[in-house]
Amino acid sequence: MPTARDSLLNAALGALEERPWDTVRMVEVAAAAGVSRQTLYNEFGGKDGLARALVRRAADDYLAGVEHVLAAAGRRGADAGECLAAATAWTLHAARRSALLREALTGCRGRRLPAAPDPSPGDLVEALRGRAVGAVEQCGPRCGAADIGRACDAAARLTLSYVLVPAPSDEDACLEVSRLVRGLLNGAAA
Repeated sequence: MPTARDSLLNAALGALEERPWDTVRMVEVAAAAGVSRQTLYNEFGGKDGLARALVRRAADDYLAGVEHVLAAAGRRGADAGECLAAATAWTLHAARRSALLREALTGCRGRRLPAAPDPSPGDLVEALRGRAVGAVEQCGPRCGAADIGRACDAAARLTLSYVLVPAPSDEDACLEVSRLVRGLLNGAAA
């Protein structure tokens, strides 16, 4: 059974999918969650606290998905390019499914993003980069940590550019990220 916190977050997300955040009322969120308005305020402190928790949960779920696809690619014996292509595919899919996540990733605030994002787009790029570095190091490319870091940073930024301005297809985006990573790492290893 979900906790009151989870019920409130789910209710707020449901309301946010139907209408802009500035029209969402806390009394409606509490009623949809089956808790009192006081419980909502005790849990989040107010609408801004609820908004921050929504963005944080979306970011945490997204990053957990990134970790999952990177680990799965590594288990399949994927090279660095394939690992980061898998992360790109997950990112594009997740951003399409959630306007809230898309706005958090790009920093392009529409009427869905409830508050200044925390984590910020820069924080999310750094988190994506960090997870990618760990996965790529497991692939064993023959180059230094700084080169792997630069390749992963470039891949993360290219991926987020495809969230903002989509490629003709997800496959095209994944192929370009894979080529970029392989090119950077092969050049560094030479």
